Amino acid sequence: MQFHARTVRVRTNYVVIRLESDGHKNLFLPQPSAAPEIRIDPMQYLNTKSIGSTDPNCFQRQQPYPWMNPQGILTRQGFETLLSNMPDVSLFTAFFDKKRKYGQKSHNRYVLEYREGLDLPVPWQTFINELRSDLYRSFIKDLLARGHIRFRFHWHYTPSGCAVSPHCDSRGKLGSHIFYMNSTSDWDPAWGGQTVILNDNGRFDTESSPWFDDFDEEFPAETMNNRSLIFSRKGNSWHGMRDIHCPEGVFRKVFIVVFHDVRPGKLLFKRGKRLLRGRPLVSENEKRMY
Repeated sequence: MQFHARTVRVRTNYVVIRLESDGHKNLFLPQPSAAPEIRIDPMQYLNTKSIGSTDPNCFQRQQPYPWMNPQGILTRQGFETLLSNMPDVSLFTAFFDKKRKYGQKSHNRYVLEYREGLDLPVPWQTFINELRSDLYRSFIKDLLARGHIRFRFHWHYTPSGCAVSPHCDSRGKLGSHIFYMNSTSDWDPAWGGQTVILNDNGRFDTESSPWFDDFDEEFPAETMNNRSLIFSRKGNSWHGMRDIHCPEGVFRKVFIVVFHDVRPGKLLFKRGKRLLRGRPLVSENEKRMY
């Protein structure tokens, strides 16, 4: 039997649609009080060709721990669009002179943590939606050879005179993907800003505070022209950034995807400990995992 919608009229809070067939039937559908604002961005940001050509085995064999510094994980137009729509520094929280464990120097910068409902430029919201897709999540799972991964997203803007002291990241992290969000129009590589992969050949305790010159080897990441850095956290995954020296009002800008281990058994163990200590079962960081 075929139905044809012939007339539409509006009653209070309802749309009435008449369906014509052998008889007449009216279909009452709730009418929304106000249409939501729909923001459409047709841009594709992740470069599927670049992602598909990445070899997880090559990544895992890299020394001193798994890392890669690819160019073009973002499409060219997508990268340029994100650069033109960077979040304003007024949204950020100043993070300076915060005491770190093990005597490591403070990582001074401005920080913006992504959360649902954050008022972002449309391109950035679209990009983050892509990062939450099966495509990107499968890409990271394959690289790390892990099955249970969730993401946190944040931006760091770093002014002149600041550095990231050598560290290995916390044990709850599986790794990170750092997108370098400066271009030749606003950044001179001579000012610094390169993340440095550091090799200690297993000499240092992760709960210590060596400086850059203490390491046996270093591998500075390239940061310009749509570069990013992906690394897997291991026991010796030392990395950092030397002091940058740029004009006042200029920032070294990065967007970071942090990979977290969310194996059910691990989460259950963490929440059991929190329960015994009278702490909230879900941490603030976990609330911002996607």
